[in-house]
Amino acid sequence: MKVEVEAVLGEHGALAAALEGFAVRAPQLALAKAVERALAEECHLVAEAGTGTGKTLAYLVPALLSGKTVVVSTATKTLQDQIFQKDLPTLERAGFEVKAALLKGRANYLCGLRFEGFAAQPLFASPDEAAHWADLKAWAVTTTTGDRAETSLPDAWSAWSRLSTTSDSCLGARCPVYEGCFVTRARRKAAESKLVVVNHALFFADLALRARQGEEALAVLPRYDAVVFDEAHALEDAATEHFGVAVSSARVLGLSTDALAIAGVPGLSAHALALKDAGDRLVEDAQEVAALGDGADSRLTEEQLAALRLLAGPLFKALGSLTAWSEEAGPAVTGLARRARDTLEQLGFILEGSEEGHVFHAQRRGRTVWLRGSPISPGKTLAEQLYPHAKTVVMTSATLQVAPKGFDYALQRFGLRKAPHRTLAVGSPFDYRRQVALYLPRHLPEPQAPGLTAALADEVQALVQLFEGRAFVLFTALKQMEAVHALVAPHLTVPVLLQGERPRHALLEAFRERPSVLFASQSFWEGVDVPGDALSLVIIDKLPFQPPNEPLTAARLEVIERAGGRGFDEYQVPRAALALKQGFGRLVRTPTDRGVVAVLDPRLHTKSYGRVFVDSLPPATRLYERAQVEAWWKQASKS
Repeated sequence: MKVEVEAVLGEHGALAAALEGFAVRAPQLALAKAVERALAEECHLVAEAGTGTGKTLAYLVPALLSGKTVVVSTATKTLQDQIFQKDLPTLERAGFEVKAALLKGRANYLCGLRFEGFAAQPLFASPDEAAHWADLKAWAVTTTTGDRAETSLPDAWSAWSRLSTTSDSCLGARCPVYEGCFVTRARRKAAESKLVVVNHALFFADLALRARQGEEALAVLPRYDAVVFDEAHALEDAATEHFGVAVSSARVLGLSTDALAIAGVPGLSAHALALKDAGDRLVEDAQEVAALGDGADSRLTEEQLAALRLLAGPLFKALGSLTAWSEEAGPAVTGLARRARDTLEQLGFILEGSEEGHVFHAQRRGRTVWLRGSPISPGKTLAEQLYPHAKTVVMTSATLQVAPKGFDYALQRFGLRKAPHRTLAVGSPFDYRRQVALYLPRHLPEPQAPGLTAALADEVQALVQLFEGRAFVLFTALKQMEAVHALVAPHLTVPVLLQGERPRHALLEAFRERPSVLFASQSFWEGVDVPGDALSLVIIDKLPFQPPNEPLTAARLEVIERAGGRGFDEYQVPRAALALKQGFGRLVRTPTDRGVVAVLDPRLHTKSYGRVFVDSLPPATRLYERAQVEAWWKQASKS
């Protein structure tokens, strides 16, 4: 007999019977029924579900009940781990038979062969890094998954890169410890499971591989009937990254370094050194041709591409020579040959610069330079490669709708307009009017106006002092973050934390421990949970528009305008409105959280598009004067 989601998530359902304190949530049940229907009728679903809905159970229950093979993809590994370690065990306690697998990219798994080599001669960047080695060794001999998430290693522990592997360096079936390989075990388990939990990066890497190679045998994921994308607001960026092509200076250096490390193959070192020299020269040439300063992302003109094609001649020659030589050298360097061939082909694709629907650009971060060919409209690739093959695709997030046109922007960017689909919006169970005040001051200068930084610093200082810390101060640009921090920090009596001074996880731990203020950039706008009294104030310095000269943004605006549209209104505004919605969402994570979100950008009042931003946010109490904020917070603190 077919079990329906009502029998699991409803008032007298399995979860209510099995779990003490389980509360039926109408929005959760509505989302679950919509997912159930989409799976049964084999159509696609785009669903916005507010914070606190219980989205994960709302799609996991119908996915498991369907009997179909379903891939669940998340933007972050944090949510991926939560699903596998918390939500699925919850369903098992309620009587579900859960046949599921957790699958991550190779870099998340310990490589047995590399561990043996490193253990024989361990080298660390600092004494602090060395201090973790004993615990890592003890874990390595007892783990059954090899998943780094089981350890307490800090994010910045650099030695991990020498203990894990990549598709470039993996020996595959030729590895002497292949049968015990954690990556192989994880993939085998995934192939035997009805539910596979991945992240967007791995999903799109797999989809891009299928699209380029057309070979099922090369795919990472098993065949699936349906896909559920949680945190779907991040889909376009993930798809852009993995449907594009990139060649970095680090990749070329890694190829030459690995070639030099292979002993006993006559002639190999000469090819490796030639490759390193040619790669170093192209990095210098690219920085000069594209005028790349640190942090730059520059669109390459036809003239610049032509110049780089000429200058890249020695690198093309070195890659070609290494490819041909490696293919003749036999099994010992098979992987090297494949990597050199792929790098050669991809570099040629980028510098040719003629592929329609792509933008070609150069980036620099520190000493690393990337050359990229990025798809302008990855939704088209989804329409061609995903929707016709997956019977059901569910996309859900708390931030998909933009006022007043609802899902129009999301459907356009996801390439779903012509595919059969439904949309659903279910609200949050939180009482935003009671729990949150939205402070929108009118008196501050507009961006680029003289005196802006000093005015922002005065406002931030006053608000942080009112709340005695417990504040995130979020910026759209690192330079402004550092400038305001420098003005405000000396005058605060609470601990002040600054992004970049220590790893992200350490900043969040320190913030949770005692009332503090954290100055951070857009990397803290999403995927950060600080429930309770530790966070009562979120300050956002200005509306998070993408720079119009950023290569992908500029290319997307051009496409819209060539088609007769208005790029700013149809792309810039809705994208920024969803980003603001994400920043707003940092404040309230539970029904008892309360506080103020302050957006210090007067354009919300002075520009016609300001209403789009405000109306897209949850219905908080709106305040316009600092005195109103003080009165509201005093009253809220009593209740």
